[in-house]
Amino acid sequence: MDPISDMFIRIKNAQKAGHETASVPYSKFKFELIKVLERSGYINSAERRGKRIKRFIEVGLKYHNGSPAVSGIRLLSRPSRRVYASAKELLGIARHGGVVAVSTSKGVMSHKDALKGKVGGQLIAEIW
Repeated sequence: MDPISDMFIRIKNAQKAGHETASVPYSKFKFELIKVLERSGYINSAERRGKRIKRFIEVGLKYHNGSPAVSGIRLLSRPSRRVYASAKELLGIARHGGVVAVSTSKGVMSHKDALKGKVGGQLIAEIW
């Protein structure tokens, strides 16, 4: 299974079950994606925990009036099919009024930050 989709599935399932936190296996790329969610206001906190091999990310989940802040996630790029967009193509990319995580040459950022920096890149996921 794709590790990025596994991460998003763990977060969605934990929110639907009403948990306060979710645990995700650590990688630098996953941690940067979760930081994008934190800056966009979809989760409360993200902390690295554990040592060396048993490292994981503890994600503090956010709720609005009892309902999860993340109502949906759609993966745009998969291991078998990568999706790229230039800075101009990022204008109309978020359909649900959410955030699109973009992996650019300047790091992982939201589509809004990528527009400000005038950079394109690989579209990872759309979160709303």
